Amino acid sequence: MVNDISKEEIFENLLVTENFRIERIVSKGHTSPKDFWYDQEQNEWVFVVKGHAILFFQDENQEIELQAGDYINIPARKKHQVKWTDPEQETVWLAIYY
Repeated sequence: MVNDISKEEIFENLLVTENFRIERIVSKGHTSPKDFWYDQEQNEWVFVVKGHAILFFQDENQEIELQAGDYINIPARKKHQVKWTDPEQETVWLAIYY
């Protein structure tokens, strides 16, 4: 359990197998660097447990807003960025890579 959020975003592997990974991410005002794109080899299913965030997808030039309870499946190689996370509260993500 995280009691004190540092200035760094927190990434914690909860379960890792050869073809499957569950990761918990805690953000608070964190965003992707301007010219950085996630371009992952695996599919990623993301669930926002708590908080609020905005993802940006390069191919569609589209922003997707996510709040607690929202989820999205991101296909492998779909370039995206974290455009915004709430600076006032933690955003807790559950990411499943498969």
